[in-house]
Amino acid sequence: MFQATDNRFATIAVASQLPDTLIDALWLIIDQDLQGVFPLQNLLHFKLKATDQNNVQITFDSEATGDQIAFDTTAAYHNSYPEMILAYDDGRSQTILLPSDVDQD
Repeated sequence: MFQATDNRFATIAVASQLPDTLIDALWLIIDQDLQGVFPLQNLLHFKLKATDQNNVQITFDSEATGDQIAFDTTAAYHNSYPEMILAYDDGRSQTILLPSDVDQD
């Protein structure tokens, strides 16, 4: 799951709400900080919130271990940013999306 060599995308909803730097930061966190450290499922959950300095903090919750890890960025936080971001790996490609992008059948 989540190999850096696979095709990677962001939904239009994500691309319209987050700057490219934050989308890239999510992929870097997956590749450099989560891969090999946590057992990764095909659907990852990230929370976005403001730090005391009003920068973006990205928090990953591992469903497999129950652990949580937070990453502070230098990106300025905006209230329009979504609170939750997902990353999905279908085995062929990977997509960063919003919870509202997931089919609720």
